[in-house]
Amino acid sequence: MWQQTLITLRARPRGFHLVTDEIVAGLRELRECRIGLLHVWLQHTSASLTVNENADPAVRRDFERFFNRLVPQGRDGYEHDDEGPDDLPAHFKASLLGCQLTLPVTNGRLALGTWQGIYLGEHRDTGGARKVLVTLQGEGHDR
Repeated sequence: MWQQTLITLRARPRGFHLVTDEIVAGLRELRECRIGLLHVWLQHTSASLTVNENADPAVRRDFERFFNRLVPQGRDGYEHDDEGPDDLPAHFKASLLGCQLTLPVTNGRLALGTWQGIYLGEHRDTGGARKVLVTLQGEGHDR
């Protein structure tokens, strides 16, 4: 079984956001997969994907503070600022975290740990809606 779907995630403010439910809701075929892999590809260069804590929102706020200290905005010496002072720092953060995930699927569900969720790192002040191309491969349930 192979399935590929383009999912548009709603626009979010700058920061780290749980998007697990939005991705799962956009891929109905996931329920039919007994065992497989879901590849998630973010089609943007100023946002990122990662897996981390899904329960305490303080973790996502701390992620934002950490990455803002690691890659500060408004530093002299950045040449690429075509879309504003958050432009190049957003590209740096996206490259550090990455734009893709490969996740296991078991019995129609993502096989994430109890406290794991998919984060969208929105690194622009106004990034807009983000698109993810999800590719599901695996074996379906016996009928």
